[in-house]
Amino acid sequence: MVISKTVLGVRPIVVCAVLRDMKFTESSYQSFIDLQEKLHQNICRKRTLVSIGTHDLDTIQGPFIYEALPPKEIKFAPLNNTTVMDGEELMKHLSNDLHLKPYLPIIRDEPRYPVIHDSKRVVLSLPPIINGNHSKITLNTRNVFIEVTATDHTKADIVLNTMCAMFAEYCAKKFTIEQVEVVDADGKVRITPNLNTTEMTAPVDYIVKNIGIDIDADRVAKLVSQMSLNGRLSPDRKTLVADVPCTRSDILHACDIVEDVAIAYGFNNIPIVFPHTQTIGRQQPLNKLSDLLRVEIAMAGWSEVFNFALCSRDNNFRKLNRPDDGSAITVGNPKNHKFEIARTTLLVGVLKTTCKNRRVPLPIRVFEVSDVVTQNKNYDVGCANIRHLCALYSGNTAGFEIIHGLLDTIMTAMGATWREEGKQVQGNYYYIKPSQDPAFFEGRRADVFFNDQKIGVMGVVHPIVLNNYKIPHPCSAIELNIQPLVNVKTTKH
Repeated sequence: MVISKTVLGVRPIVVCAVLRDMKFTESSYQSFIDLQEKLHQNICRKRTLVSIGTHDLDTIQGPFIYEALPPKEIKFAPLNNTTVMDGEELMKHLSNDLHLKPYLPIIRDEPRYPVIHDSKRVVLSLPPIINGNHSKITLNTRNVFIEVTATDHTKADIVLNTMCAMFAEYCAKKFTIEQVEVVDADGKVRITPNLNTTEMTAPVDYIVKNIGIDIDADRVAKLVSQMSLNGRLSPDRKTLVADVPCTRSDILHACDIVEDVAIAYGFNNIPIVFPHTQTIGRQQPLNKLSDLLRVEIAMAGWSEVFNFALCSRDNNFRKLNRPDDGSAITVGNPKNHKFEIARTTLLVGVLKTTCKNRRVPLPIRVFEVSDVVTQNKNYDVGCANIRHLCALYSGNTAGFEIIHGLLDTIMTAMGATWREEGKQVQGNYYYIKPSQDPAFFEGRRADVFFNDQKIGVMGVVHPIVLNNYKIPHPCSAIELNIQPLVNVKTTKH
């Protein structure tokens, strides 16, 4: 297999192998196809990292060449089709194929498509989309040529080794694999596949201590051998040496050896003991406060809801009658427009819940205690989760006083006192001031302050917002940042 420089910017890697004198049955043939599909979906990342092509070697002639050509210059009959098409025609044809359609964007917009030819210019495959019909595998195929194209060398080797190891037993001479010489674009020669084992070590004490069992070194070596790893002890008997075969690409570190020994020993056989520590576990203060508030609000007759943490930019800003201030964390390559950003407010979710339940008997009382996400340069990830509480009341008369009553309930539970303007109070206190939040109706909206720190907003939801969310009844809502309340001594413990 000769790699042309033209593929370096598209899909630069190919590795190959040959399985001779195969004897397929209906069952083994279907298993051969299913394995390729399973690999394509997981380690191959839906063919974006790796794709597999299998061919009847008796129908093609080496040496083979892997190159990239303009779509118009690639002409062949695709798998299970006798009509010859060029690259552009093939893309149009496969756009109606439910199975292959998702893979077309991988190369569709490239000026050149990767393609594998034999010495007679017969097309073997158009990776990572489809094989040619000329070299199709059948039940009568005896010699199988496997080519694996990729953008990652390690993943390509793992996939090729897996294919070979799983089906070499169907060769006339069992467990034999013929290697292929791959000539890179720079002229370097590589022989594939490389089925050599790798050596992994782990201290015996490290293994038994982490599992929590008391067994000798010989037993450890025996257990790891049960997991397809050839285990042996070092001369000083303090270290386990395991030969990792090509079929165990999941073994990366000493902790993976520990896991295999634990599986062989049996998780149910590991004794249950108290940890040898003097620490005392307790709930995170923020989570404890959240749970207490959930109970308090639920006892007041409100129903808790859970909503997606992602939403559309339109829902988060325009529909709430708020300007897009650029504070939202944007999701790269979102699945669809409904999950463009991480929400910066819980009001989006409770409004959508109310919209979906607008036909249930009134009034509707819903609340949510969960996180919103905002940009924060003080964190290495550039953003922070902030715990909010949001509640919404919908009914024929959803006045300001209803949501104010819920605020009083929450603050009473927190042990805070209402402070009137110009007066001083002892301990924690709260008060409200007129707000300018456009999501709420002018004159019926207020910012909420706790110990002179603004923690939220409440009021009657603006008619424009209600219309945007298709809610036919008046609503009042409150949204608070409860993190400033975490270290407050409450009246309920």
